[in-house]
Amino acid sequence: MTFAATNLDKLCIDTIRCLAMDAVQKANSGHPGTPMAQAPAAYVLWTQFLKHNPLNSNWADRDRFILSCGHASMLEYSLLHLAGYGLELEDLKQFRQWGSKTPGHPEFGHTVGVETTTGPLGQGIGNAVGMAIAERWLADRFNRPGHAILNHRTYAFAGDGCLMEGISYEAASLAGHLGLEKLIVLWDNNKITIEGSTDLAFTEDVPRRFDAMGWRVLQVADGEDLAALQSAYRQAQEPCGKPTFIDCRTIIGWPAPTKQNTHHAHGAPLGEEETRATKRILGFEPDTTFSVPAEALSHWRQCLDRGTALEADWNRRFESYRAAFPLLAEELTAFLKGELPEGWDSALPIYPVTEKAATREASGKALNALATMIPNLLGGSADLAPSNNTDLKGGGTFSRTEAGRNFHFGIREHAMGAILNGMALHGGLRVFGATFLIFSDYMRPSVRLASLMQIPVTYVWTHDSIGVGEDGPTHQPIEQIMTLRMIPGMTMIRPADANETVAAWKACMISNGPVGLALTRQKLPVLDPAKAAQAAQGAYILEEATATPKLILIGSGSEVHLALEARKILEADGIPTRVVSIPSWELFEAQSKSYRDEVLPPAIQARVSIEAGITTGWQRYAATCIGLDHFGASAPAEILFEKFGLTVEQVVATAKQIL
Repeated sequence: MTFAATNLDKLCIDTIRCLAMDAVQKANSGHPGTPMAQAPAAYVLWTQFLKHNPLNSNWADRDRFILSCGHASMLEYSLLHLAGYGLELEDLKQFRQWGSKTPGHPEFGHTVGVETTTGPLGQGIGNAVGMAIAERWLADRFNRPGHAILNHRTYAFAGDGCLMEGISYEAASLAGHLGLEKLIVLWDNNKITIEGSTDLAFTEDVPRRFDAMGWRVLQVADGEDLAALQSAYRQAQEPCGKPTFIDCRTIIGWPAPTKQNTHHAHGAPLGEEETRATKRILGFEPDTTFSVPAEALSHWRQCLDRGTALEADWNRRFESYRAAFPLLAEELTAFLKGELPEGWDSALPIYPVTEKAATREASGKALNALATMIPNLLGGSADLAPSNNTDLKGGGTFSRTEAGRNFHFGIREHAMGAILNGMALHGGLRVFGATFLIFSDYMRPSVRLASLMQIPVTYVWTHDSIGVGEDGPTHQPIEQIMTLRMIPGMTMIRPADANETVAAWKACMISNGPVGLALTRQKLPVLDPAKAAQAAQGAYILEEATATPKLILIGSGSEVHLALEARKILEADGIPTRVVSIPSWELFEAQSKSYRDEVLPPAIQARVSIEAGITTGWQRYAATCIGLDHFGASAPAEILFEKFGLTVEQVVATAKQIL
């Protein structure tokens, strides 16, 4: 059926344009041009193709919509208001203001209907890939013949800036490799960025590049052509074994008379005169702001009836599914609620003190033990699974033809981070991703967004210090742990042994936000499991002084063992010394003040911290800090620790000096 555009269609589209202009003008801040350009594509998608229910933004089988070009947030806010998600006109009038539901960029958990936080360009494309992966994994596990209980698509709108960012191509390359045919990305090809024409820096043949990455490429020559948009969306829904890329040519700021198709429509209000002139062209009253014609609103609100009917039909089908497959239905419900199965931690290993183990090895064993009990625990590595110890034994591979639990992200750390975010946001999965700690820098923007959104993603970061040894300073993380600790909402855990590592994984499984594990390459002595279990509290007294302590040695990770050996010498020299292991600042700070004061009594100020990394920050716990405020070097690990003063002798000498 061919789309016959009507005056009502035009009115519904132009209402978005006017709302975007008015909100940006009132805020005197924002991006009006892209919402104006994307309004027709959004209208056709949301009213005809997007499977959603405005009355239940958490419906499990809804299609996901992601605005990767998050600066165009007034497009999404207008859609949420018009479709009936509960975002009111007054909320739009408070665009970018303190306490409003309409911040400058869409924020997950802040505005109903927003699937992910976007704004840093390209992140949304990575999130979309993750959501499409999650849908396919869950559908493969739960769907049965005649019962396609999970069958939804992921749509992402992306701009020129998104496609300049490298993360987009990392993610798109993997999506094409995996054949994620329920992923549809629409490129708002308006050829304008803040500085001017994209020709200043961007002249590649984007459609051919996506074709080369294994995508189906469709063309919409005119973004105002509703029939062409409808045809593209319809074709995008047809199975082909590939994700779909829609090249949609638009004019930024259309139809503003002097600023359309220029960078002046990109990141600033159009101005009162230009806004009035544009409204005249659109047939709106030029001096009336935030106008939503009743006829347009009534048409938009048909999304409510359509969405309610879609979900009601799904609920009926789910009840039939439950009757036919009660155990699967129960498991799916638990997955979607984020529930852990009974006894989920019962298979975790306990290490005797006679062993030695690298914490990366202990992590691998703990991860596999958890995977036997938690069937929706899955993830992978950026081409380092053998080194990260993240392969799930017997878990199979997630590929074009198989929906296993092991993911091969390739050497794409940034995309891996964004994809993990999308998988977690989709719901139903518990996800992890791995690489060397030094390469956390390559995925940091995605980690920051996971922290901002407070979503449960686990990062397995191994080779955590100069203990990497011969690989040298390019691969030896010095500042990474400290800078990751500085991200609000991020939990870092650097366990001192195998048993602390097990406790760390337990903390990961019950965390509502992202957790990073910093793990050693080198083998470490094993601590008393009864004591090490206290690592879940962030810090604890590992060895007490033989009398009232005069000194506290505070260590994390491998350096805890330096503190233990130094304590023996100090005690023999008549200096009562307590050793505190502090694997996680964040978990420790979450404890009661009385517990924190018990571990680190304020009256005992003679304290030394020991960590093979930058010392900045440790001053919150100790006035004297042993660490590395410079880059490492290439040599065997034991030589590096000696040359850089991370030795028992140095700890003892420093302790005696401060007493």
